[in-house]
Amino acid sequence: MSNRIPLLTVAVSFAMLAAVIFWVGTRDQSAPTPAQAKTANAAPAARGDTTESATKSEDVAVSGNAASERSEPLPGAAQPGAASAADDFAPPTRSEIPDDEFGAMVRKGRDIFTDTQQHADQFVGNDLQCANCHLDEGRRPDSAPLWAAWAMYPAYRGKNKHVNDFAERIQGCFRYSMNGTPPPRGDEVLVALESYAYWLASGAPVAKNLPGRGYPELEAPEQPPSFTRGKQVFADHCALCHGRDGQGQRAADGSLAFPPLWGPRSYNWGAGMHRVNTAAGFIKANMPLGAATLSDQQAWDVARFIDSQERPQDPRFTGSVSETAEQYHGEHSMYGQTVNGVVLGQDAPPSGTAAKVNQP
Repeated sequence: MSNRIPLLTVAVSFAMLAAVIFWVGTRDQSAPTPAQAKTANAAPAARGDTTESATKSEDVAVSGNAASERSEPLPGAAQPGAASAADDFAPPTRSEIPDDEFGAMVRKGRDIFTDTQQHADQFVGNDLQCANCHLDEGRRPDSAPLWAAWAMYPAYRGKNKHVNDFAERIQGCFRYSMNGTPPPRGDEVLVALESYAYWLASGAPVAKNLPGRGYPELEAPEQPPSFTRGKQVFADHCALCHGRDGQGQRAADGSLAFPPLWGPRSYNWGAGMHRVNTAAGFIKANMPLGAATLSDQQAWDVARFIDSQERPQDPRFTGSVSETAEQYHGEHSMYGQTVNGVVLGQDAPPSGTAAKVNQP
């Protein structure tokens, strides 16, 4: 009996020691390491302030230096973000562009985006800026914001019937919306625009169709869109900025204050905005600028009026308007249709060849 007591004591002692070790191990696993804590703090939070004067948040800095302490190997990589961030995502504030080489490329992309005429004129064939269709420097929801588009590529596009990466998507914008020539892969203009979109998407979940992506899809109007009603809507709500002839208006320094909506200096017949449904969604959500007050019916009507005006030819033009319309244009396109006795597209100026307007 006296020999069994020490053995029992030893067994109990080992059991207690094992319990302590288990408790300590569990406790240590619940506390993040310094590296883990730093990574967690670097995840972008939701932001509402997009002004230049916004205070820089210490927990938001997507740059090459910060990336080395994250699991992703690429410098400046946009983080997937928590699932709860999908519904209230906001891009980083302008003041949060990192002060490094990556940030310099982001700033260049922002400059190109907001003043495409000045910084990428060799690839532009009209008077538009990227920011004319993607408002607030590509930030505004329901205005095809860049932050909502970046993480959705690569993706299949019915427009060219193959999977596009984001670079090719931007090239398409230059070809159609800018009526110009796509920057070649590797060109600094293309890399800068990709970098800007990539940075705006910092913290956005990947392959998640975020609220505010693209333009709203309006339900079919109560009455079919009307050219006549749309003409009146344009005169009442649009002409003040875009001019009664739809050719936009210039500032005193000669720069274009408001873009042309049709004619040789506007988007061509291949641009997405030439479709009445696309234009209606954009107009409903964003126009008149600063006071989007039009009804759905008014948005449909004025989109019908605007997209019933002649503009540069579709770059995919086959030599026949009817053939091009059948091959590339759907039910919401006015291309090839007769309006006021004119077959739209028949007398369209060639795509990508409009001469620059002389500015004072």
